[in-house]
Amino acid sequence: MSKEAGASEGNWPPNIQAVFKRMAPASRYLGLEIVAADAQARTVEVAFNAGPELCNMWGGIQGGMIAAMLDDVMSLSAGLDLEWGQICPTLELKVSMLTPARPGRIIGRGRVIKRGKSVGFVEGELLDGEGHLLATASSTATFVTLKRKEKTPAA
Repeated sequence: MSKEAGASEGNWPPNIQAVFKRMAPASRYLGLEIVAADAQARTVEVAFNAGPELCNMWGGIQGGMIAAMLDDVMSLSAGLDLEWGQICPTLELKVSMLTPARPGRIIGRGRVIKRGKSVGFVEGELLDGEGHLLATASSTATFVTLKRKEKTPAA
């Protein structure tokens, strides 16, 4: 399912719909764009439109920004089968930087390797516009149901 293919937002998994409704400021800063999501396969593809504000003083995208991009793409794939009100915070993240990333369009792909009842294992990769592998990552996520805030009676 692809946003560019004109799929209506109602056909997307809840976590992707949530991105369309209110994108996290950090994801917006990174230039996140949803490209495709397959809830059954638990895979996502996104693009990051990385500008010069993400760069270090040598013109490459700063490593922490690369890690944040990978965390975003893996979190999106881990959350594909969550219900409204559930989240999947990252417990652990390992990133391997393979080639310096430059500003421009960066493609991110994430996939769930194994999903348990309370923990999931996820992998991600970033590629440049020409398809060269820039970085890979693995992550462990936990699944949490948020509690509703109880309304306190007015005094």
